[in-house]
Amino acid sequence: HVQLVESGGGSVQAGGSLRLSCTASKFTYTRYCMAWSRQAPGKEREGVAVMDSDGRTYYDDSVSGRFTISQDSAKNTVYLQMNKLKPEDTAMYFCAASAVLPNPALAARYYNEWGQGTQVTVS
Repeated sequence: HVQLVESGGGSVQAGGSLRLSCTASKFTYTRYCMAWSRQAPGKEREGVAVMDSDGRTYYDDSVSGRFTISQDSAKNTVYLQMNKLKPEDTAMYFCAASAVLPNPALAARYYNEWGQGTQVTVS
C-alpha cells in the first residue's frame, strides 16, 4: 500500500517562506506523477504544483513564480518550497500521487494516493 507522509507546515507571516516535504514509501515515486494540492475551509481541493515522471513541472497561476516543486530521489522525498507567502495561501496542503499524468495535470480529483496533509497558516 502506497504511503505518503507530509511535514513542514506551520504558521508564518505574510512574505515568509516554508518548505513542505512529502516522503513516499512502498512505491517507486519517481515513476509516478507527484502533486501538491491544498484545501482551505469551505473550498474545494485545488492542485498547486505537479512534477511528472520525466521531471516536468506544472504550477497553478496563483503560485507560479513563488512555489517550486522538487524531488530528492535518494530520500524518496518531494518538496514544495513556498516563498512570498500570502494569507490566501492558508490551507491544508496534501501530497498526492498518480501513476499517469492526469489531464489537466493539476486536477486533484484524478490523483488516487494521498497523504494526511499538513497545515499552512499565513497571517
